[in-house]
Amino acid sequence: MTGRQLPRWSELAPLMRPKPIRFSATERRLADALTIADLRTVARKRTPRSVFDYTDGAAEAEISLHRARSLFHDLELRPSILHDVSSIDTTTTMLGRPAAVPFSFAPTGFTRLMHHEGERAVVRVAQRRAIPYALSTMGTTSIEDVAAAGPDARKWFQLYVWRDRSAGEDLMARAKAAGFEALVLTVDVPVAGARLRDARNGFSIPPALTVKTVLDAATHPAWWLNLLTTETLTFASLTAWSGTVADLLDRLFDPTMTIEDLEWIRASWDGPLIIKGIQTVEDARRVTDAGADAIVLSNHGGRQLDRAPVPLRLVPDVRDAVGDRAQVWVDTGIMTGADIVAALALGADATMVGRAYLYGLMAGGERGVDRAADILTREIRRTMALLGVTSIDQLGSHHVRLP
Repeated sequence: MTGRQLPRWSELAPLMRPKPIRFSATERRLADALTIADLRTVARKRTPRSVFDYTDGAAEAEISLHRARSLFHDLELRPSILHDVSSIDTTTTMLGRPAAVPFSFAPTGFTRLMHHEGERAVVRVAQRRAIPYALSTMGTTSIEDVAAAGPDARKWFQLYVWRDRSAGEDLMARAKAAGFEALVLTVDVPVAGARLRDARNGFSIPPALTVKTVLDAATHPAWWLNLLTTETLTFASLTAWSGTVADLLDRLFDPTMTIEDLEWIRASWDGPLIIKGIQTVEDARRVTDAGADAIVLSNHGGRQLDRAPVPLRLVPDVRDAVGDRAQVWVDTGIMTGADIVAALALGADATMVGRAYLYGLMAGGERGVDRAADILTREIRRTMALLGVTSIDQLGSHHVRLP
């Protein structure tokens, strides 16, 4: 027979602690989001379909993005046991300077479309957390305003090469004057990719009012209210544009650019140079030989060429090819801290994340970006501890096996 007794209050009290009350709806949403995938779910509910699809989507059948995420999903992490992992150090070096975590916030266009706080929210989080942030040429906040919002953040400027080279020179000069540390030259957009979700949604900047968008507005009143009552949504680096994203890219960007044009870049920019959009070992060698300080293995988040190489799979071969002559970074498909750790174990020096923090931005503005950074950082620390390593430099190819 099991003996029974009346419980004492002292025994019941610890079991009856109420969950902390959060009066802010945004804080409640973010507190319940435990993963980047959770933030994505919230973001989908909080923003109009065309805006969410622009962020979430990729080119054509979206095979490139699917393959990138599948590789991260299917790889195997291989832990080593019985190590003291009571203290985990996530710091690393990017462009010769320390970074608190082994990822940066990638450049993304139209950021104030996702949430009215836009680039200012991202750079403020970057400053607090010592995470480098790259501002896009297609940003919706000016170089100078981003610098003012995050004066102590590590700021990089991402450049597309325009047909009008003088416009590019002006942007580089402004970035240098505003204290931006490095230039990120994106080289995988000679023409716009076919982003079919955007075409089907009639996505444009500024948003065009159609029957579909009006109906969508009825289910996202807060988003529309913020759009209409804050500063006008425009491209900060363009005088004006009213049309589709694809038309804009094809009108502005220079399809004649070659490796020799890096000399033109160097004539205007004497700081660190990052080349983003490398998808073959040979191209990694070429841009390293041309003086790149870092290269980003990237297929533009799957948004340009469908069926493009999966960047993560290139990491070991590119690492061997360029050695220590340039840092090797990787993006595309990263959704967890474990993804980041796997990339580092394969030989990457660091990673860039884009959609991951944009889901946070759409879910809750600056607080959502902070939540995304917190989730990734916690996952990195936990994965490192479970692998049996305490610092980034202890990660190696023996910790991961690709399918």
